[in-house]
Amino acid sequence: MRTPMLWTAAATLFLAAVSLVSEAAEPTNGPGRQEPAQLDTIARVRMGYLIYLPLQYEKRDAWPLLLFLHGSGERGNDLERVKRHGPPKLIAAGKHFPFIVVSPQCPKGQWWQPVELIALLDYLVKNYKIDEDRIYVTGLSMGGFGTWALAAYRPHRFAALAPICGGGEVYWAEDLAHLPIWAFHGAKDRGVPLRRSQEMVEAINKKGGHAKLTVYPEAGHDAWTETYNNPQLYKWLLQQRRGAVEEQ
Repeated sequence: MRTPMLWTAAATLFLAAVSLVSEAAEPTNGPGRQEPAQLDTIARVRMGYLIYLPLQYEKRDAWPLLLFLHGSGERGNDLERVKRHGPPKLIAAGKHFPFIVVSPQCPKGQWWQPVELIALLDYLVKNYKIDEDRIYVTGLSMGGFGTWALAAYRPHRFAALAPICGGGEVYWAEDLAHLPIWAFHGAKDRGVPLRRSQEMVEAINKKGGHAKLTVYPEAGHDAWTETYNNPQLYKWLLQQRRGAVEEQ
């Protein structure tokens, strides 16, 4: 597997210390609520995030995890901004999910860094009841790019991807061909051209992959509202398990 060159130098430092995870307090949030939390590792990964536990969290040994990556407009150090779109917005409005939902916040002026997201994921797996064969990643705009990049960085860590109005590098296709992927894009998107999603899906399927693309003919950059309001997305995600496609 090829590791994108821009991440290689940082990866050595961060991942060497990820196992010494977090000086944050033990999890205290209760089921059915979305609460703020802070990752602070010895490797200097500092990241605020929202975490939601399903209503029946205590009654099961393991739960699927949905990792949501926001867009560029939600960057900063105020977690309320993360609730503007996607699953965090729906949870804040009272919707309940059959996942643990984690929504980190990217600092102002920065972009999603896969090595930092892996540090967060390692912490979550250690401290919450997460089924490691059912970890899903989704994101919009900058978060759509982040979804592709994170999966390319650790392609065998995830069960499925749902990138929205994002894009990536077509040379990642061989590494991602084993993953179930459902991408979404607006046909009239002037922020991120539709071709960015088309190129990724086409490249992956040429490598024998299982990617599909939903295009909203009248949508611009906001392809996420309709997507996250669609129950079929969550039903599809829950059907995916890590390694299931490879075993077929």
